Amino acid sequence: MDAELEALRAKLLKKPRKAHLPFDRGLSTGSTLLNLACTGRPNVGFLPGHVYLLVGDSASGKTFLGLTCFAEAAANEHWDKHRLIYDNAEDGALMDWRRYFGKKMAERVKAPRYSEQPKGKLAEYSRTVEEFYDHLDDCLKAGPVAYVLDSMDALSSGSEQKTFKKQKTARRHGREAAGSYGDGKAKLNSSMLRVAHNRIVETKSILVIIQQTRDNISFDAVFNPKVKAGGRAPTFYACLELWSSVVKVLKRDHHDRKIPVGVLVKVRVKKNRVTGRDRSVEL
Repeated sequence: MDAELEALRAKLLKKPRKAHLPFDRGLSTGSTLLNLACTGRPNVGFLPGHVYLLVGDSASGKTFLGLTCFAEAAANEHWDKHRLIYDNAEDGALMDWRRYFGKKMAERVKAPRYSEQPKGKLAEYSRTVEEFYDHLDDCLKAGPVAYVLDSMDALSSGSEQKTFKKQKTARRHGREAAGSYGDGKAKLNSSMLRVAHNRIVETKSILVIIQQTRDNISFDAVFNPKVKAGGRAPTFYACLELWSSVVKVLKRDHHDRKIPVGVLVKVRVKKNRVTGRDRSVEL
């Protein structure tokens, strides 16, 4: 009996089980190095049906990376049926999209919602966490999407707005403004992201959430100098969690002056459910 088990074990080791992952329908990040760090494949960084986090310092390329994913989707025939939704909660990303990412990408990327106005349709972006999940749910019900939220930090919440109004009224009447400015994002993400995640899997969509780093002032700051807001739910549901930081500013000579032309960024794949590997690359 032992001999038969040993023979079976040897046979299984010679033919390892293949993981049935949709690499053939994956989406590139736009960087071969980053793709390899994420999935071990040179042309695939994000797989459909998952949530991804882009966390980083200011000016470390988070928005640019999110928009690059849209450009890759616009050039990938497997993503022709996916709608490209950019939830510009920060009202940023003012660069010329056509110049950097191409005409096809610029024409396909849409806002999560539009309202009718006398002069035409007006793009509407999320302003609260509740609105974000409402917009995301509407988009997922209409079919597969590649949805980028830029960013979670720009969103308020219903509880935060109520607290502000109460404290403003108290200050105007000379009373002490009581209450905390806790915005309730962690609680909302915990309950709402669970529902959204199920729809993302069903529709083979992807959700990219951009978040800003914050200085850690707790007792473990020596080991984790940077943290993010929004609670633990985004990390729990994320397939990949990418953390970016600026290594140095790239400059070139122009009329005896050094002109900034870009940045060298370090991206660490801090959580990886595809390969399980912690990798860092410079872009």
